[in-house]
Amino acid sequence: MKSIFLIFFFVVCTFGFSQQPGLEELNSIVKPRMRVIIDNDLGGDPDGLFQLAHHLMSPSVEIRGVIASHLYEHGFGGPGTSEYAKEQAMKVIEILELENELTVYTDKSVSMTSVTKPIDSDAVQAIIKEAMRTDTNLPLYVVCGGGLTNIASAYLLEPKIAEKITLVWIGGPEYIDIAIPPPGYTTLEYNLGIDIKAAQVIFNDSNINLWQVPRNVYRQPIMSDAELLTKVKGKGKLGNHLFSIMKEAYMKLDKWNIPMGEVYIYGDNPLVLLTAIQSSFEPDPSSSTYLLKQAPRINDEGVYESNFDGRNIRVYHQLDNRLLFEDFFAKLELFSK
Repeated sequence: MKSIFLIFFFVVCTFGFSQQPGLEELNSIVKPRMRVIIDNDLGGDPDGLFQLAHHLMSPSVEIRGVIASHLYEHGFGGPGTSEYAKEQAMKVIEILELENELTVYTDKSVSMTSVTKPIDSDAVQAIIKEAMRTDTNLPLYVVCGGGLTNIASAYLLEPKIAEKITLVWIGGPEYIDIAIPPPGYTTLEYNLGIDIKAAQVIFNDSNINLWQVPRNVYRQPIMSDAELLTKVKGKGKLGNHLFSIMKEAYMKLDKWNIPMGEVYIYGDNPLVLLTAIQSSFEPDPSSSTYLLKQAPRINDEGVYESNFDGRNIRVYHQLDNRLLFEDFFAKLELFSK
């Protein structure tokens, strides 16, 4: 029976795309099977805007809100504020003509000063409200590509959300039993350093179901400049906008005397890989591999310490970058038609 269904599905998809290529055809076939709240520092490293665009073009997820979070002051040459991040997010959302369907939330643009003092905001309340819904059975993923201020604050204000969400986080340094740090590394990993207290809440104190993509893994999704020029640039208004963002980023990095070679790391895009493009049967990111580890404690310097009472968390160590990038390129092509 499964074989007959697969043959029928393949015929329908092939015929549909050959007749009417475009995202509309994809959307007519694929239905949402999860809810997603995006929480990312969209005013910093441009990989976050690529992740946002990719998620918004993915019909298997129901985006329940976008949180444009803060990062470091003057991070990546911008002001680092939540409001600035929202401005950048809206440019992508308007190109996709979703401005009337999505709410973009901001936070207070400050990090936590204590593990017991949440920083409440509309963004935090949006997480709590969505997590506590009882009118849907779709699982809820909160995907974070920056600091953990908002999800940690939401947990402190309503601990019951821990039982109702899966948190996918891009951040944290390498685990010494899995990988060695990169050349010239900093002990304090970038995203963790945005809000160490928030990371302590999530790792040390909460029981949130956590899927972590640490630094050695988020450095794996690499797109070459040749791919950027041939598979992003010229692919409609969205492709050209994303290309212009990268061009501006390269100009900044050149000004700062940071040579990029001929590639760029798109470290936030695994948030899409681990949610929107999970396996068909028995949904899970089956083509990417992880280890179950006891959650470490994070100390005041943002460094892991052993925690023999820590809950099990997923720590990813290998990503399916072929699926990640080919799906992104294909959706960009479909949207441009």
